[in-house]
Amino acid sequence: MHSMRTILCFLCTSCFFFAFAQENKETTSVELNYLAGNILLHAPDLGHLITGHPESVMLNVSKKTYGFEEWQKAYNYPDYGLFVLYQDFKNQYLAHNFALGAHYTFYFLNRNLSFKVAQGIAYATHPYDKENNNKNKAFGSHVLANTDFVLQYKKENVIDKFGFQAGLVFTHFSNGRIIAPNSGINTYNFNVGINYNFQKQLAYQKDTITPKINYREPIKFSLVLRTGVDESPVIDSGQHPFYHVSFFADKRFNRKSALQFGTEVFFTTFFKDFIYYQSQAYPNKHIDPNTDYRRVGVFVGHELFINHISLEAQLGYYVYQPYKYDIAVYDRLGMKYYFTKHIFTGVSVKTHGFLAEAMEFIIGTRF
Repeated sequence: MHSMRTILCFLCTSCFFFAFAQENKETTSVELNYLAGNILLHAPDLGHLITGHPESVMLNVSKKTYGFEEWQKAYNYPDYGLFVLYQDFKNQYLAHNFALGAHYTFYFLNRNLSFKVAQGIAYATHPYDKENNNKNKAFGSHVLANTDFVLQYKKENVIDKFGFQAGLVFTHFSNGRIIAPNSGINTYNFNVGINYNFQKQLAYQKDTITPKINYREPIKFSLVLRTGVDESPVIDSGQHPFYHVSFFADKRFNRKSALQFGTEVFFTTFFKDFIYYQSQAYPNKHIDPNTDYRRVGVFVGHELFINHISLEAQLGYYVYQPYKYDIAVYDRLGMKYYFTKHIFTGVSVKTHGFLAEAMEFIIGTRF
């Protein structure tokens, strides 16, 4: 509970700062949600972790935009800010998770429908422990990554500055297999809650410039290095570096979207030891210990440009995979930050279905 008090204190301070440190170009709101749902059984060895219906509380502190910057008009005046999430999994092995991070909220259907994308770091109170909690195969470490998607009907200023919302929430916790085990936990939830606006809402600035700008670009190319450390599925086998090098072409069609097509090589070094281990531990599988650990993939992707930040989604297929431990199809979700038009960094998670392989730190160039 000490961690929860610290997070709530931080958010209360943020509320105060957001509410009173404005320049009359944005206003501040808070949103409190109660969530109840189920754990998604995405791996056969997680059944013993599903013993109840998880309950959660999610608090958001947001700046509401009104179009004083170009990207705000282009995205129909979104909200952005901080969130904190507390989740009780109703399971003795999983116990509780706390998460803290940032979010963007986008509006549709005359601002009655909202879609929130939230990304942050989390703390698991009861991760895997060989002696005391060896049945938790979902979290191999205290520190995790957290991703949330919230789709909800939302009405503001129903009673004075108070409003309400209700909808669906998907939450994901994983450490990107930095430390094994790491099956991760996904939950799908219903939510209900209230919202409050600290100030009177401002007038929306009409977008008269963006439609006149031609954002189409000729085909561009990117060279990207994604790196980090991860561990094989064998617990306590040790962390190893990986290097995922990709080269792709992209075509930007408008203000928001670019399509990608490319190839990449995966130097996932833990596979060297893992292949040897598998060849010795399971001789009936007839695995050659000298099997090439490298993989080559081709992928298609989409990049959503917001401001200096963009969101990236890719779907790939291994055209070269001598050691077939994972399925041939992989996917990736990531966030990039552009220092200039040509240099970017970011973070992404590479998975096979719902099973994470790596949390990747990105450095790249677009030319």
